[in-house]
This record gives sequence, C-alpha cells and structure tokens, in this order.
Amino acid sequence: MNFTITGRNIEVTTGLKQAIEEKLGKLERFFAPATEATVRLSVQKEIHKIEVTIPVKGHIIRAEESSTDMYVSIDLVEEILERQLKKYKNKLIDKKQNALSFSQAFMDTETTIDDQVEIVKTKKFAVKPMDTEEACIQMELLGHSFFVFLNADSDEVNVVYKRKGGSYGLIEPEF
Repeated sequence: MNFTITGRNIEVTTGLKQAIEEKLGKLERFFAPATEATVRLSVQKEIHKIEVTIPVKGHIIRAEESSTDMYVSIDLVEEILERQLKKYKNKLIDKKQNALSFSQAFMDTETTIDDQVEIVKTKKFAVKPMDTEEACIQMELLGHSFFVFLNADSDEVNVVYKRKGGSYGLIEPEF
C-alpha cells in the first residue's frame, strides 16, 4: 500500500508519517500491494483532522476524523476504515462483484458483521421543479439534512445536502 501524505496548517513530521504508516499499514492486508491511499492532515484552531481516501475498483473508501490530538485522530480513522472495509467485503461477497483490488487473504477470512439493510419506512412525494436556492430553503424549512428536487434548469432530479460547517452541496446525476 502506498501513502501520499499532505498537511494543511501542519508540518508533516517524520513521527506523524511513521504513525500513519504504522496504523493505516495494518489495513494493508485488505488491499492489493499497488493500492494508493491519500492522507490529508489539517489543523484549524485546536482541531486536528485527518482525511483518508482509498480508491478501489470503481468505489472510494473514505473516512475522516477530528480530535484535539492528531495521533488520536489517526487511531479513530483507522477503526472507521476497518469497519467500512468489513462491511464492503460482505457486500462484495453477497453481490459476487469483482474484488481484484483486495488481497486474497482478506477475501478468504471470515467476517462476522451483520449489517443487513432494513428499510423501515417508505415515502412518496411529488417532485416539483425548482432552482437549487429554493431547494436549499425548502430543506431548511423541513429541518432535513438533504432534499430531493427536480432542477428547473436541467429538468433532472438533483439532491441538495447540508455539509459539515453549514455549507451546502449539490448532487447531479451523470448518465
């Protein structure tokens, strides 16, 4: 596994690099040797944040964690990634998808996570044409973290969502 480590408002010291390679190196058993992992470290005020992105065969495994200590953040993000990988492995096996990005040893190990998706409620609603600004206002009025709407400009179904820090995001379909 190859790591690309960058820092924003923080110097990436040898100690930090070693801690990242040691902790996230434990995840090497899940991946093929040529897998690239991008690690971004940042500090804002007293918050130490780590973001890890690992692209694997058409999907992206991503986790981020913040705390008051970068070494604690590294430990936390490693736990999150390991949980995600175990869930993802179960989905790969269940759907019999191509798993070439993962090592054979990882695919052969047994996993005991029972995260079956259970839909407990279904809603139907009319999708009315509106612009993105109106969709954001509607989302705020409803108190939701996302809102599905028909974009009046493109005539496609879009989703607006609230991001950490109060900003908004827009998801547009790509066919």
